[in-house]
Amino acid sequence: MNEHPARCACEGRRRLLLLAAWSAAGAALTLAGCGGSSDDAAAVAAVDFGEGTVCSLDGMVLADYAGPKGQIRFDGTADPVYFCDTVELLAELLQPEQIRKVAAVYVQDMGKTDWERPRGQWIDARTALYVVGSRRHGSMGPTIASFALEADALTFVGEHGGKLHRFAEITPAMVDLGGGAKTDARM
Repeated sequence: MNEHPARCACEGRRRLLLLAAWSAAGAALTLAGCGGSSDDAAAVAAVDFGEGTVCSLDGMVLADYAGPKGQIRFDGTADPVYFCDTVELLAELLQPEQIRKVAAVYVQDMGKTDWERPRGQWIDARTALYVVGSRRHGSMGPTIASFALEADALTFVGEHGGKLHRFAEITPAMVDLGGGAKTDARM
């Protein structure tokens, strides 16, 4: 069987998250409602994941998969909440049920880290640039590539396709957590 067991196990959760994400007003409003200033975010630094760090949504080991990762630092918590894919991170932020105050949110700068084994290079997700619809895949299949510099994002678009977006332009449709389960005829 070619499917990774964790991928199959999380498809139901991904569908539920998708339904929640559809009713979100937008990422900009979500973070604005969560409060926090850029000064607060600077005080809460990103923490790189270890070899055994798992995704908070599906338990997948981050180091085992290619593509950009994400983390949220919630106010009042010592440890970040990690995501094995930027799509999962962005969907989490778009959930209307997400009422915890976000102290900081980070994604990896794929202009500075290796796609196959990304490590470090954390940047503020709210100022990052995103490429949606490229041919590159992350841990859960099609993903959203994150970049600090527009030049790096445009180079990526030229090589792998997709369209450049700013954080506030990310919509629930772009972070569809239905994944392969909706389109995989073998399932």
